[in-house]
Amino acid sequence: MSERRFTPAEADALLPELRVRLGRIREARRRLIASARVVRERVIADPGGVAADPGHFEAAETLRAELAHLADLGVVLRDPDAGLVDFPGEVEGRRVWLCWREGEERVAHYHELDAGFAGRRRL
Repeated sequence: MSERRFTPAEADALLPELRVRLGRIREARRRLIASARVVRERVIADPGGVAADPGHFEAAETLRAELAHLADLGVVLRDPDAGLVDFPGEVEGRRVWLCWREGEERVAHYHELDAGFAGRRRL
């Protein structure tokens, strides 16, 4: 866990940006998966010489850049499809993960460092 600790208000302030970035991440993943299917189909049809779709590399770079940006912020993306994000935080003097899932208005949950989503509690 990074040394940075977010308050719930600091985490909430990032939510508009995260909503946009999650959309980019999901779209890049969708494009990578689609391009992998195309390559797989081409290999089956002609095992001799298959080139990746040029969009594959663009999607891979978008995904890499978005994930690197989240890491630079100190945010941990747990599940891009569910939009599940953790922020290092503190509750009652303990280090915890402040937990947010896309669709929630604000960061209103946390869980212990060794617990996952199932261990979420309200702040």
